[in-house]
Amino acid sequence: MLQNKKIIVVLPAYNAEKTLRKTYDEIPQDIVDEIILVDDRSHDKTVQIAQDLKISVIVHEKNLGYGGNQKTCYNTALKSDADIIVMLHPDYQYTPKLIPAMAYMIAVDEYDVVFASRILGKGAIKGGMPYYKYFANRVLTFIENIFLNQKLTEYHTGFRAYSRKVLDSIPFMNNSDDFIFDNQIIAQITYFGFRIAEISCPTKYFPEASSINFNRSVKYGFGVLSTSINYVLHKFKLKKFKIFFNS
Repeated sequence: MLQNKKIIVVLPAYNAEKTLRKTYDEIPQDIVDEIILVDDRSHDKTVQIAQDLKISVIVHEKNLGYGGNQKTCYNTALKSDADIIVMLHPDYQYTPKLIPAMAYMIAVDEYDVVFASRILGKGAIKGGMPYYKYFANRVLTFIENIFLNQKLTEYHTGFRAYSRKVLDSIPFMNNSDDFIFDNQIIAQITYFGFRIAEISCPTKYFPEASSINFNRSVKYGFGVLSTSINYVLHKFKLKKFKIFFNS
């Protein structure tokens, strides 16, 4: 089944020199047709390492933010005729070994999107997730499930697989260029009725793994709440928001 699908892995990168090679080495090359790294103006050797690994590299002329990076990732993958697009943080926090399983769930047309969840199972704390992040993750996820009428275990994972149909259909270009992009895209997926699955994913927390600071985390948390409220307001036609409109 996977042999009939073009699978592209996109790596939104920023200062990933210490973890990129480890991430790349675990990507199953036998089923992945192409790996694309988009560098958001790193200050280290991320681009050089990616080029040494023969990865397709796109370098932003200026830093566009985490969401802006993903926009380039997805647009590039779609232009390359991808059937399944896997977004993976190159910080080695998630294991790329799950790519075949995630891609297969989409290839057999049972799901449109698959999220690798750090919370499903008991791997988050065991893998080193700080307790305050675990608690915040659980609280935000609980609230989001109520507003979006979902039953997801995590909305904040950096390891996701999408069918081409999803990214062709949702207006992700209307989303923020900041970290809240990840949350907005889930709201869009839900709004447009696509099928979401989750798979348990072990995680690793270590100094080189990417993480946002406390102030950015607080800002992200308020953004999550805002996105959830906007979803409800738009769904019930109380107010309109551009992230739910296809241009």
